[in-house]
Amino acid sequence: MSFSPVNVEIKVNGVIQPRTVEPRTTLVDFLRDHLGLTGTHVGCEHGICGACSVLLDGEPVRSCCMFAVQADGMSVTTVEGLAPQRGCLSKMQDAFCETHALQCGYCTPGMLIACHALVERTPQPTEAQIRDAIGGNLCRCTGYQQIVDAVKLATSPGYEVKSAQAKGSGVAHG
Repeated sequence: MSFSPVNVEIKVNGVIQPRTVEPRTTLVDFLRDHLGLTGTHVGCEHGICGACSVLLDGEPVRSCCMFAVQADGMSVTTVEGLAPQRGCLSKMQDAFCETHALQCGYCTPGMLIACHALVERTPQPTEAQIRDAIGGNLCRCTGYQQIVDAVKLATSPGYEVKSAQAKGSGVAHG
């Protein structure tokens, strides 16, 4: 049985993306293959690991478990859309770097999405709330403590993103 392609318009990271897709195209495949946004990872393809998490109208969802046509007319934020602008890090991304909350990096996009969603709802989360928020995402490298530490750091009063120059990279910002 064959299905006719469907036109969708999905706002991704603030930009409306009109595309024609097959009805069976998952949201993660739409993001990666149609838009070239490869920050969202494909892991288990069953919604268990959380690597494919994105924000759908502000709520975290597993993009491997839904079709692109289901997101038609909705707003999606990927890990690429968390940063304030291209080439910069969000507070959470910076805190992940500062606390070594990423190692192999495979779970990192999904963890960042989960942590961002938590902090949007609860600006000063407790450790228990942080652990609950990341509980649906699997990480085999960090042991989770560094991720908890990153959220605590990112939400601590006065925490600011360090510039690349301040970190000693020698990259000039202008």
